[in-house]
Amino acid sequence: MGEYRFDRERWAQLTFNEQMGNIGAEVGRAIIARRNGNKSRETRAIDRAIDLFSATVEVTIGTKYAYRLKEVLRARDEFLRLFFDGTFDTDADKIERYFMYFAFAARAARESTVLQANHGCHKQLLHP
Repeated sequence: MGEYRFDRERWAQLTFNEQMGNIGAEVGRAIIARRNGNKSRETRAIDRAIDLFSATVEVTIGTKYAYRLKEVLRARDEFLRLFFDGTFDTDADKIERYFMYFAFAARAARESTVLQANHGCHKQLLHP
């Protein structure tokens, strides 16, 4: 696997739900790696998740979503507790489910935007 890099400027352009959904993908990768006993993949996924949490905090400060900072920081704490405080077996599914809702919301918003755009195209075709 190549060196991990990600574009913080592009990250800042994502919606809050997209950011949290992407963090959730790394959380899921870390959980799967732990369940499969793959310590190196687990460590890399944890590192990426922490990086994404940090980037989300950085780009959220001073925006209209600043009120969500407490939620992001709490989610980060729960994620870290999962791996470093012996609660993995009881809480892994819960935290994975928590992040899945953000992915669903981001996807629904994206699909809604596409549907609205397509509807506008159809209107133009029907009513020149």
